[in-house]
Amino acid sequence: MILHHRRELVAANLIAILGALVSVPVPLLIPLLVDEVLLHKPATAVGIMNRLFPEAWHGPVLYISAILLLTLSLRFLTLVFNVWQTREFTLISKDVIYRMRRDLLARLERFSMSEYELLGSSTVASHLVTDLDAIDSFVSQTTSKFIVAVLSVLGTALVLLWMHWQLALFILLLNPFVIYLTTRFGQKVKQLKQRENRAYQAFQESLAETLDAIQEIRAANRERHFIGRVIDAARTIRDRSASFTWRSDAANRLSFMTFLFGFDAFRALSMIMVLYSNLTIGEMLAVFAYLWFMMSPVQEILNIQYALHAAKAALGRINQLMDVRLEPRYPHEVNPFADKVTTSIEVEDVCFSYDGETPVLNGVNLQIAAGEKVALVGASGGGKTTLVQILLGLYVPERGRVCYDGVPVERIGLDVVRDNVATVLQQPALFNDTVRANLTLGADIPEDRLWQALEIAQLAEVVRGLEQGLD
Repeated sequence: MILHHRRELVAANLIAILGALVSVPVPLLIPLLVDEVLLHKPATAVGIMNRLFPEAWHGPVLYISAILLLTLSLRFLTLVFNVWQTREFTLISKDVIYRMRRDLLARLERFSMSEYELLGSSTVASHLVTDLDAIDSFVSQTTSKFIVAVLSVLGTALVLLWMHWQLALFILLLNPFVIYLTTRFGQKVKQLKQRENRAYQAFQESLAETLDAIQEIRAANRERHFIGRVIDAARTIRDRSASFTWRSDAANRLSFMTFLFGFDAFRALSMIMVLYSNLTIGEMLAVFAYLWFMMSPVQEILNIQYALHAAKAALGRINQLMDVRLEPRYPHEVNPFADKVTTSIEVEDVCFSYDGETPVLNGVNLQIAAGEKVALVGASGGGKTTLVQILLGLYVPERGRVCYDGVPVERIGLDVVRDNVATVLQQPALFNDTVRANLTLGADIPEDRLWQALEIAQLAEVVRGLEQGLD
């Protein structure tokens, strides 16, 4: 999907490079005036300004004002380029996440219903919303900031090497050690984040199951038990989230403190270099400015590990949806329902299990003549609903076959079967939409047929009494 945005990615990275080019010189400009203006050692900067401005203007006020104006201009351009680059990455990320969500939803059309029911609707919804948002945040924000941070650090390294290569090497060689320490802290936090994510998923699943079955739960007077389970899951979130939050904050503060230790050591070393090398006071102040300038980019580089852990975990959970088995697609060779009021049904040696081990249906054989009325009676859990789901093609039998007028489903097509076999499931769902939308489910059905169905259900008068009727 990223390949669809190659041009935008190139543009975003070019903008990031421009942003780094205009931001890196900023910490160097004003400190250079300390040597060239305050300590009366004119050099490159003063020479350039003397060539650009009339001789009558020459003096400290001009030099300081010109450098200040240049510094403010570069800072403004840095802001423009950074916002522009973030916008480009955000647009790319939003489109990529949309395409992922669209493709996953399209895949949902063909999910094996038995595997879908094992996952649960709340789990699927969590993957499609929360997990994709985590990836979106990583791509649109963390990645763009990381690119700018890396370019800023590289630019700073080049400037420091140009100013005083011995001091620059010391700073650049010690920074990887700081990054290593903070990475170690991040690995500890990663495990806590995984535990917190699992706690949220368990809570969502428990809450969704309880809300879906609230009528049955209340009828059995078992609200206390099931609500108690949800509260236990919420308590687990509290404990694990609290553990992750304060420990991740401690790890961040510890990594920042480690960076500050290095910052102070570098400043002290710079002062020593002024005494025992050719490093000037102005260059020392520039080193101080660059150390402060590097603080934010280095922190962005360090923080990417936490965002990466969250994004990798989210991507792993999304990949679970990609591993869900899809129902087969059968060819439309014969339509036994065409021009007929009803058809016969034959079930031949059908076997089915949800987990691949425990059989729910084992060698079921059944013949129903066209127009015949048959009632399936049996104990709860005996497989009656499962058999109906197989007749509809919602479940695919592991063995055996289902035929309509002697034609197996494999030659009819599951969509044709569902278009012609009507059923009322145990838990019908009502959409938060109009009466018409709930009756048609998006299909194009003449209005007279809708009123006919409402008459049969003895709801026609009720709907006519509504302010907007079917709509």
